[in-house]
Amino acid sequence: MNSLELKIPPVAVLLLCGAGMWLLASPALGLSFPIPARRLLALIVAGIGVATGVAGVLEFRSAATTVDPRYPEKTSTVVKTGIYKRSRNPMYLGLLLILLAWGIFLANALAFVVLPVFVLYMNHFQISAEERAMQLQFGDAYRDYLRAVRRWI
Repeated sequence: MNSLELKIPPVAVLLLCGAGMWLLASPALGLSFPIPARRLLALIVAGIGVATGVAGVLEFRSAATTVDPRYPEKTSTVVKTGIYKRSRNPMYLGLLLILLAWGIFLANALAFVVLPVFVLYMNHFQISAEERAMQLQFGDAYRDYLRAVRRWI
């Protein structure tokens, strides 16, 4: 296991990435570009991100399993209902959409560079470790779920 796996809470990663986007965009004003109705568009995308993440949390709560991704061994069941029929990681997808909304609001090309960094970080240090733990705990039931549902969308 890598020393960073499951260590940094995903919301902290969101905040770090958001700060990085702002820092990259601030001095790079030459890379700014107009986005029609950017505030409204950013608000809509952020709203979709929040709704996606909340839907994931509510499904976990309904299944009486942990929502703390740092401790996958505390998971009591494989959640395959609701939004989890479409995405294995709707909470992380929600965070990505919030970052996308922030990039739209900043309207700077350099800010968007952070989005693939967020995805790569989450895939490597969070999701892969979670999936290994879930396969150990739930075996074929979880492997079937991996084959049936995409990681992000």
